[in-house]
Amino acid sequence: MATNYKIANRRIKLLQGYSKRYIDQNAGFTLIEMISVALIIGILSAIAAPGWLGFVNRQRLNKASDGLLSAVRQAQTEAKNKKLSYSVSFRVNNDIPEYIVYNYAPTTLKPAPTTGWNPLGDTLELKARQVFIYTNLTSLTAYNTTTATPSDIVTTAKGEGTITFDYLGALANKADNSVINEPLKVMVAIPQATGDAAGDLKRCVIIEGLIGGMRTEKDASCK
Repeated sequence: MATNYKIANRRIKLLQGYSKRYIDQNAGFTLIEMISVALIIGILSAIAAPGWLGFVNRQRLNKASDGLLSAVRQAQTEAKNKKLSYSVSFRVNNDIPEYIVYNYAPTTLKPAPTTGWNPLGDTLELKARQVFIYTNLTSLTAYNTTTATPSDIVTTAKGEGTITFDYLGALANKADNSVINEPLKVMVAIPQATGDAAGDLKRCVIIEGLIGGMRTEKDASCK
């Protein structure tokens, strides 16, 4: 009986020794396994990166578009509530889009204020060249005045312009006192990799009619 116990105990110790050696031999990863994992991670990252970048750009552009619409509505609301003419001006300064809302009596031409400008989207914290502004407006001074081809947004160069509402919240007459017959358009877009031209991702606010009705469009519909 004692002999059987000793034999069984010896077998158990032998099995424990084999088990320990097996675990020691298979602990960790081999160099080939680590290289394989690194390659797989690299391939998956290369596949996922463009999709993720596109998602981030769309989210950023949507927020910039919300800021654009909010700025125009703010100017119109201020004009209605305070019974004064109010303007909203847009520009791209140091490759970052900016806006300003201010009281503006359109009796004489004058530039927009030099101080008080805000980055578009405020809390969005845009960096240089992430989003540009494009428009069919001519300049900061000539409010509600469009380019030679008034229905088209200039997409080949960064834009700037001023939209002015009268004390009723309607679009004021142009700087030359003529009536507005074409829609006013302001667009935000992801610029192309180089230069100032707009890329394919676009969001725009269109103000039309004397009452200053607004609508939004995106991508190919912004023109």
